[in-house]
Amino acid sequence: MLHSRMLRYLDEVARYGSIRKAADHLNVAASAINRQILALEEEIGEPIFERMPRRLRLTATGEILIEHVRQTLKDYARVGGRLTALKGVEQGRVKISTTLGLAAGPFANIVADFVDRHPRVQVNVRALFAEAIPNSVISGDIDLGLGFNFQPDRALRTLMTFDVPLGAVVAPGHELAGEKNVKLVDVIQYPLVTAELGMSLRSIVDQAMNRVSLLARPTIETNSVELMKKFVRQRPRAVTFLNPLDVAEECASGSLVFVSLAETSMRAQPLRLVARAKGMLDPVTSRFAEELRSALNALTEARP
Repeated sequence: MLHSRMLRYLDEVARYGSIRKAADHLNVAASAINRQILALEEEIGEPIFERMPRRLRLTATGEILIEHVRQTLKDYARVGGRLTALKGVEQGRVKISTTLGLAAGPFANIVADFVDRHPRVQVNVRALFAEAIPNSVISGDIDLGLGFNFQPDRALRTLMTFDVPLGAVVAPGHELAGEKNVKLVDVIQYPLVTAELGMSLRSIVDQAMNRVSLLARPTIETNSVELMKKFVRQRPRAVTFLNPLDVAEECASGSLVFVSLAETSMRAQPLRLVARAKGMLDPVTSRFAEELRSALNALTEARP
């Protein structure tokens, strides 16, 4: 197996496209890295890098090798984390991608609470459009992905699933704000602010309307959950459809009200936490996943 130092050398040179830049980053002599690469190329019998005028570029052989190198480095880091956990020292890094809406909402508080409890852990949160989250996990850049309506993928395994219900969201002074639950036929009497066509949220709403023979005529359509909430706050008679996680903070502050729907015709949004199908989660990432599960359980069961 390749020496761990050689793994780091190859990884950094591939990332920077330069032996000198990799050497500067690793604080070692460029000549030492160059000798190691030349020796490995001689052993393999094939060039790993194509020497170009301004940078180094991986050859086909190099592409295969670097995939092995990076997977080995990830596995090594996970083993190190598990050994550290056995010593009772909880430290490490968790990398998670989630939707823009969740990142701007309750997820920030969940992460802050986790870091307060585990101050030696660093959490990296990447906010992405929903369709980009699975690939960020499959590529290995991110450990966990959290989002709605993921399509099945053999390269991913599901760690948890929540069926998050949609409901009517209104301003505090709205006529429906005091109701325990409302019917769709009552909701559509008011100006509707909805997700635009093509979004999964809009398709759920339209399907529910069709099942009870209603036709939704939105006053405002947008692809931004933040704008949907803002329009409802600014227009006291307006109504939108969102889930409890979307409006958890606003409901807590009293700026919006979530009202459950009386009908069961509107299906829930499936919220999934996913990881790569191959490989193991390190102890710190597993701990984060468990605490995330508990926090989301509390938020979805409480209902704003």
